This record gives sequence, C-alpha cells and structure tokens, in this order.
Amino acid sequence: MGNVVNPQPPGQTQPDTQHACLRGGGSPGAGMSGAGASAAAASGAGTSCTAVSGAPTAEAPAPALAPDILTPKAAVPGRPRSAPPVSGAAEERFRGLLEAAPDAMVIVDDAGIIKLVNAQTEALFGYAREDLLGRPVELLMPHRFRGQHGVHRGRYAANRQVRPMGAGLDLHGLRQDGTEFPVEISLSPMETADGLLVSAAVRDVSDRKAAEARINELAALVESSQDAILAKTLDGYITYWNAAAQRLYGYTAEEAIGRHVSMLSPAALHGDINALLKRLRHGEKVEHFETLRVTKHGALLDIDVTLWPTRDTQGKVVGACAIVRDISDRKRAEAELTELYEQQRHIALTLQRSLMGTPPALPGLATASRYRPATQGAGVGGDWFDLIPLGAGRVGVLIGDVMGRGLEAAAVMGQLRSAAHALAKTGMQPRQLMQELESCVTDLDVPDQLVTCCYLTIAPDTGTVTVCSAGHLPTLVAIPGEGVRSLAVPVNAPLGVGDVLYEQSSVAVPPGATLILYTDGLIETPGSDIEERVGELTSVLAEFFLVPPCLEAAADHVLAGLLPDAESHNDDVTLLLAQLPDAPPDAVTTDLASVPSSVPEGRAFLNKALLSWDCVSLADEALLLISEILTNAVQHAEGPIGVRLCRTATGLTVEVSDHSPHLPQPRRAADDEESGRGLLLVRTLADTWGVRPTDEGKTTWFTLKL
Repeated sequence: MGNVVNPQPPGQTQPDTQHACLRGGGSPGAGMSGAGASAAAASGAGTSCTAVSGAPTAEAPAPALAPDILTPKAAVPGRPRSAPPVSGAAEERFRGLLEAAPDAMVIVDDAGIIKLVNAQTEALFGYAREDLLGRPVELLMPHRFRGQHGVHRGRYAANRQVRPMGAGLDLHGLRQDGTEFPVEISLSPMETADGLLVSAAVRDVSDRKAAEARINELAALVESSQDAILAKTLDGYITYWNAAAQRLYGYTAEEAIGRHVSMLSPAALHGDINALLKRLRHGEKVEHFETLRVTKHGALLDIDVTLWPTRDTQGKVVGACAIVRDISDRKRAEAELTELYEQQRHIALTLQRSLMGTPPALPGLATASRYRPATQGAGVGGDWFDLIPLGAGRVGVLIGDVMGRGLEAAAVMGQLRSAAHALAKTGMQPRQLMQELESCVTDLDVPDQLVTCCYLTIAPDTGTVTVCSAGHLPTLVAIPGEGVRSLAVPVNAPLGVGDVLYEQSSVAVPPGATLILYTDGLIETPGSDIEERVGELTSVLAEFFLVPPCLEAAADHVLAGLLPDAESHNDDVTLLLAQLPDAPPDAVTTDLASVPSSVPEGRAFLNKALLSWDCVSLADEALLLISEILTNAVQHAEGPIGVRLCRTATGLTVEVSDHSPHLPQPRRAADDEESGRGLLLVRTLADTWGVRPTDEGKTTWFTLKL
C-alpha cells in the first residue's frame, strides 16, 4: 500500500508509527473472510506489517481513536500494552492519516462492531459512513462466510498479532449493491481501555486477480500448444521451453533452458541464427520463416518459425519469443505433388509437341520459331504453327490459337493442325483452306468453340504472299532499312462463328523481308490494350531489324522484350519468323496459245533457258516432261497456257498453267489406249510434281534436282 503498509519481521518495531495495517486477505476482524479463514486466524500465520506513519508501536503510546475507546488499560502479560491517554492533536493527526490511507480502513472492537471507517471504505463498499458505524462487520462480507466469522474472530483474539488474514485463500467483500469482489486484508490488533480493537486495511484486488487469471489462461494455452514455443534472450540463450518444444526437438526444459539456440540449427545454418537475432534486436518481427532444424538425436526437421521481439514497460527490446511448427510432412507432400505435377506437365507437353509436330527446314526460306508453354496448370494450350512445303518453291505458313487452355484446347488444336496440314498439301488457296477449317470446327461439336488462324502461302520467286486471316492478330513484316509494318490484308471472323465467306489478299514483299507471326500469349497481359502491345512488339522488332538480323537472335530478343519474366505468363506463347531470300531465284515466263504447235514452242523455250542457266544435264528429262504436260493442257484444258521456269541453287522447277479447273489424276491406261500415260511418266521421272488450283484454273508443276 505504498508508503503506508510495509512488511516487517515479527517482534520488530519501527519508530514513529501509529497504526498497523497489513496487506493480505479478508479478516475475521474486518468482516472479510474466505474458506480457510478459521485456520489462518487460529494459527496466526502471516507476517507483520508496518504501522501507519507517525503511530506508536506496542512499545509506544497508541493514537487516540476517540475519547471513549482510547482509555488506557492495565497491561496483560503476553499482550501488547494499552495505549496511554493521547492529546487531541495526536488524535487529529491519526484521523488525518487514516483518511489519507490508500486502502479502505475498518476498525472494529472485539465484538465485531464497526467503530471507525475512512472515506476509501465508503467508496469501496458503497455505504455511507453513518450506515456502517455501530453495525456488525459481517455486513461487509458475503452471507456464506458470516456464520463462521464469530469463531474466527474469537481465535484471533486469542492469538493477536499483526498479519495478513487468510494467507493463500481467496477472500471476498460484499458491496451494498450485493456484488462481491476479491480483496486482500491486513489485520492489526490494539488494546485500549475499552478492550481489543482490530484495524483492517482492505484492498480491492479485482484487477490483479483478473490479470492473474488471464496470465494463467495464457500460460495454460502456451503450455498446451501443439506448436513449440520458446523464449530467448537477445544473445540467443533459451529462457522458456514448452512441452511441445520438448516433443519436437527431444530436449527437456532442464536440458534446453540456458543453452544457445544454435544447438537447434545445422552447422551450415548458424549464419541464419545470427541474422535472425540481429533483426530481432532491431525490433523486427519475422513471420513464417522456413528453414531446417536438428533434433537432439540428429534428425533434420523442416520448420516454419515466427519470431517477435519482447519489450519491457519502457518499450525496450529485451528478448524474443518464437513459435515453431514442424512442416516436414507438408514439405514431403509438396515435394511429391511437385514431382507428380512435373510428370503430368512433361506428359502434357510431350503430347502437345507431338500434336504440333516439328516443322521441316525449307530450302530458300529461313525460319526461327519459339514456343513457350503456359506457366499455369498443365502448361498445354491451343497454340500451333506449321510450315508446309507446297512444291515448286512455294511454302505454306500456318499459325493458330484455339480459345481456352488445357488438354481440351490441345486436343482441338491437334485435330485442326492435322486437317490444315492435309488441306494445305493439296495446294488449295488460303481462303479455301480456311473455309474447310470452318467446317472442321463446326463438326467438332464443341459449344462456343472459337479459333483464330492465319494461313499464308509464300512464293519467293515472285515475292508474293497470299494471306487469309480468321480473326488472328496482324502479321508483321520487317524490312531492313524500312522498319516494321502490318501486312495490309482483310481480317475475317474467327473459325467457329459460322456462315462466314473468307477472303484472301496477295501482297508483294521485297527480297530479304521477314514475316512475323505470333499468338496472343506474346502480347496479351491483364489490363493491357492489345493495340498498344502490338505497338510495343513493333518497336522491339524495329530496334533489331535495322540491319538484316540473325533470326534466332531476333526471336530471343522479342521474347526478352515482351516477356521479361519467363515464368509468369498464363497463356502459351508462339512466335514464328520467316525470312524471304535476299535475292529472288532466276525465273522466266511465257504465254502460249492452246494449240498443238505450242508444245514444240514450249520445248524450245525451256531448252533456251537451260542453255543460259548451264543446266544442259537436265535437258532430256525436262524436255520430255514439259512435252507431256503441255500436250495435256492443249488437249484437255483451256488457254491461254502459261509456262514459268525457275532455277534455284538446288533444282529446276517447271510450271504449266491453264484455265481449266479440272485437276488431272494419274491413272493406269489400258493396253489399247493411246493416252493416259503422260502423268505416270511425270510421276516416274520428276523428283517432285503436283497440281494446285488457282483462281483462273490450275497449275501443274514438276521439279528436277540439279
């Protein structure tokens, strides 16, 4: 009770004291009692406390409480001597000290009648002073204790001493409104002329009891926690160790407390311990730090630890606490899931690559391609591209994107790629191929299935690109020294919309130009504008195509510029670059009438070209084959007839065009037939040959290797 109540050893006095008031529990003298008050009073257990400052001890005159209760009495052996008469000034001094006491002060006689109280008593119990004076002290105690209180009071009278009441017991007071509250009571006996007086200092300990209960509750929670909880100094020495920590690490509390936390870490990770302690000394909280720890028996544990600094009342960091959770099972499960995921991803990507195929290297057309699977899910998707040799030096370039992700999109992609490749090999024009693919998508019977696709046919000898786009992103063309632009071609609706008449367009592309085709995974990001991202792609390409570049390096440059984080794209990415030759191959053309004399005229035209190209070694076979094709054109087709000869570094190509849409088919002629053997001859002697439809009719061609 501050400087008013101070404990002192039994039998020892203190000068200049006027009244004894001890800390402690309820008292039989003051009316506050607990279940064990009887034993406490009888035994006289407890310690004495100092008297109110300025009051005499049993060796000195006692203060005057009131004229009728301060009359001196003859000393009784073994008991404190009675107080001699005191002056009015001393009595006033005592009353002032009584009112100034921080605790409720209740003074009763040996019959338990309240003789004197202070203002704190009124405030604590809710009674006015006049309602307490002359009343039994039992008025201030719960009803369940009142029956035994007289017995306790009698035992105290037989063993009077300054002490706390009911040490170790829970004592309670009773307010006027009927509410109970926990208290501590200090008792101090005093002999007067009118008999024994007992002074009780009563203190409300509700807040302290609540705090103790909360502390006990928290302590129980900590001790019963399934997570290991430990405390340590800022130097890393363990000061607390709960039962879960013992189960986790194998050390008992006696073995762990006082030792350094580095005993729990593998030697290679001691640096982590020092780094964590440094962060804690700076007041930093460390949450969910995953690391390895070692048990008493040497086993390694994967753990998740959260650490936070502890502070004193001034806010200074004085230590740290840690909650440690064993995550070994979780780590093992994660490793198994990761392995399973990688296996499934490998299977899915193998499937996707098999569906996409490996485009062949094409003579006369340099290419570079990149495919990046999505980093989310199984990684498979609906992107595909294809390079298709069409014969006669022409190349088909196809790129597409099935809307959606996963195996379903990949399955649709595989079917469409196979169909598109087969259709392209027939030599049909881009718009016809796209019309057929539209039917394929419809036949798949997949609800709301949409596919974007772009098909180009490249004729390097003429520098012509014919394009049909079904809702696909614009094809870009990079021309060294001239920059990068989009091909000006119409964009049709995506495949799957239905009832669309697809259009195509032919565009002249200069020698050495590079065509850039891509899917939306390269440029589409959440919240981005497609046109702006296409502009970014154009800028990245323009920086690299100032001079004729290496296509492989250009592809890497584009991916680095558009996808700086290779592990964070949610859609698969396809990029294809195709570069036309720097110089067109040698080529000559002529037109012939659809008359028999055109056959020798065409032979003469071919022979002259072979002589000028120094290809006379091919003359016999080439002249025979062109004669057969020209004869078929004169007999079965419509004129005029066009002849085109093209020489590359690897071979000779001869094309004969007419205006008949009928495509000839090789067949075996009967023994008595004069015709029907020409195409079989072409098929046998030519290295490659074919027929492709055109807007005007068809073109029959063959090639011979040099």
